[in-house]
Amino acid sequence: MIYGYSRVSTKGQAKDGNSLEAQEAALKAAGVQKIYSDAFTGTKSHRPELDKLLDVIKPGDTLIVTKLDRIARSASQGTELIESLLKKDIVVHILNIGIMDNTPTGKLIRNILFSFAEFERDMIVERTQEGKAIAKQNPDFTEGRPKKYSRQQINHALELLENHSYKQVCQMTGISRSTLIRKKRNIRGDAL
Repeated sequence: MIYGYSRVSTKGQAKDGNSLEAQEAALKAAGVQKIYSDAFTGTKSHRPELDKLLDVIKPGDTLIVTKLDRIARSASQGTELIESLLKKDIVVHILNIGIMDNTPTGKLIRNILFSFAEFERDMIVERTQEGKAIAKQNPDFTEGRPKKYSRQQINHALELLENHSYKQVCQMTGISRSTLIRKKRNIRGDAL
């Protein structure tokens, strides 16, 4: 059986041809019969779909991945995973590199490429942290996603609750019942 594995770090990731759709199209073109896909960081050794794949793949099967960094972003975990597959007589084919083997040259190339993947990931983390540090210097900086409703909108909705039901206020304002309940509870907590 020819299995494929695709992975993105986040569901919204779609750059550099790394989207799940682009990976799955390349895997199908390579003759993959069954694809397992994760939207999960490559630094974790346990990923839901990868774990399922590793449970079903057996000697004589082939695993195809579009790029080495799709299977792992850590040099040690990636090397360990590929070596364990090769020891089980599973063919590992990385589309942009070729078929992996356990020769000294194959191990060297694999280790170098995994090291670059890990380095790239570490650089992304470092740049993200630097960007956050710079953003935090702005007095208007707030961590997390922006608020959907302004304080005025929430206060208006809470005032409407004095004379209307939650359902009516939700229909009038578009603010969900759970948000209204949470905000009302927060006001009560502040008053205590």
